[in-house]
Amino acid sequence: MSVTQEQREQAVASALKEISHIATLPEVTLRIIELVEEPSSTAQDLHEVISNDPALCSRILKVVNSSFYGLPGQIASINRAIVMLGLNAVKNIAIAASLAKLFRGGELTPFFSAKELWDHSNAVAITCKLLSDRLGMGLGDEAYLAGLIHDIGIMVEMQYDRSSLIDALDRCNADMNGKPSVSLIDTEEEVFGANHMDFGKGLCEKWKFPTPFKAAAGYHHKPTEAPSDTRKIVYVVHAADKIASMLDGGFKLDNPNNEIQQEVLEELKLTQEIVDEISAKLVEVLNDPDQAT
Repeated sequence: MSVTQEQREQAVASALKEISHIATLPEVTLRIIELVEEPSSTAQDLHEVISNDPALCSRILKVVNSSFYGLPGQIASINRAIVMLGLNAVKNIAIAASLAKLFRGGELTPFFSAKELWDHSNAVAITCKLLSDRLGMGLGDEAYLAGLIHDIGIMVEMQYDRSSLIDALDRCNADMNGKPSVSLIDTEEEVFGANHMDFGKGLCEKWKFPTPFKAAAGYHHKPTEAPSDTRKIVYVVHAADKIASMLDGGFKLDNPNNEIQQEVLEELKLTQEIVDEISAKLVEVLNDPDQAT
């Protein structure tokens, strides 16, 4: 059954109205975003906000000392961490910490839990940054956050109507390795009248996220349909999603096949050799106990 645009919009509006409690980011995160978007802000301004949140301070120090950033020596000062990482990277760590709290909940089916989805989202985020850096695209921090939020729409569904999400998950008919015979995209539309891309794009709009992030959430499974000015970052997220889903235990329910779309490969000049290199690096980063999760 084909779903109309009007039905999608109605489904998204109903869900976001019901889950208003997750449709707002914490105040400290919002303040950090505002500061970073303000051109005159300094590392000291950011330090003053972050220093009031010990948990966030701890997280930033953990990340700056992880192999993900590969910085020399151990950094113990928040001020120095902010300078070393840059304001955008610190903003992304703060948003990641806020998002991690949303990805909570027990196992819904043998092939899905919120924790597994968070692990996948984190793997996609890391892959996005690795791809951006390897291809010299200069999108590192932006690509990381786009990857982190790409599947946030599934959490909207879980918070909105847990039993309907279980129905959609069950209809995927996954095998023992979690590979579906029917894509979650299709079963979501059968059950909700919209899919997680629609819900994710809607939540990003509610959060007033920049356009590239809305596009990453809203088009990562149909990248060539993304608005032309956002296509580069959507292509990176699409490729990263496929690469991360190839991992043993990787989230596959919305990726029945792991093939990166041909136009994406061509546009990014992405060869099989680079894909293999990125996959190996991803496994290395994920195996670091201090990596950015």
